[in-house]
Amino acid sequence: MVDIYSDGIKVPIIKYRAFDIFKDIVHGFSTRLGGVSNEHLSSMNLSFSRGDERDNVLENHRRFAKALGYSYERLVFSDQVHDVKIHVVREEDAGKGIIKESDIKNIDGLVTNIKNIPLITFYADCVPLFFYDKVNKVVGLAHSGWKGTVGNIANQMIITMSNEYGSAPENIIVAIGPSICMDCYEISEDVAIQFKDNYTDNELKNMLVNKGNGKYQLDLHQACKYNFLRAGIKEDNISMPDVCTCCNPNELFSHRASKGLRGNLAAVIMLKD
Repeated sequence: MVDIYSDGIKVPIIKYRAFDIFKDIVHGFSTRLGGVSNEHLSSMNLSFSRGDERDNVLENHRRFAKALGYSYERLVFSDQVHDVKIHVVREEDAGKGIIKESDIKNIDGLVTNIKNIPLITFYADCVPLFFYDKVNKVVGLAHSGWKGTVGNIANQMIITMSNEYGSAPENIIVAIGPSICMDCYEISEDVAIQFKDNYTDNELKNMLVNKGNGKYQLDLHQACKYNFLRAGIKEDNISMPDVCTCCNPNELFSHRASKGLRGNLAAVIMLKD
């Protein structure tokens, strides 16, 4: 975690070394610290959908954007519905969701090769996936909850990057962002069955634990890693998370830890000049 100051206010940002070495991208993941929102939204809530005052959310975006180094007025918002659809972001999309109405609907992944358009996706336990094609200069973000993971949104993003920009999996750097850990993530039999149907026995041994009584512990991080490996991403190009949203409710918003009373964290990535 890096502490960056925005107008003298400390704004903590979670970053990945594997991405930080590239000077032509901006990336980061927010915490709940450094903003102006109140009560259960305190303080860096970045979502307009949690009942926060619009002015508070805009000020939070202004602070986070200044700390990370992008124009918040050019953000492109996702419209997450726990699906696997990807939107290819064009210049005309800049600002959609933040300063103008968005027609980007039912989308859990964003990708672009256009500079100075920051992409943003939102979280409070689900898994953020970061993508960067270091050869063709393409960036992407995907929101991967359990539905997006079992549906393999990671692979959908890589297919889109290949089809739109000629990206090769061996040139793509990825990161699995802060999200709920296996110890905190209990699921029911009906969810477990879907993972059993889509992963091998050897994979399941490392990501699914039967607790009995129809309850399981699921490692979404490991499941996402397997999705990347299947898609041809090199293991050395996969950065794993070292922080759990649910284990750290004072620093990060967590739907499970707060029983739904929470704001939203955000992942941002952008190509820059």
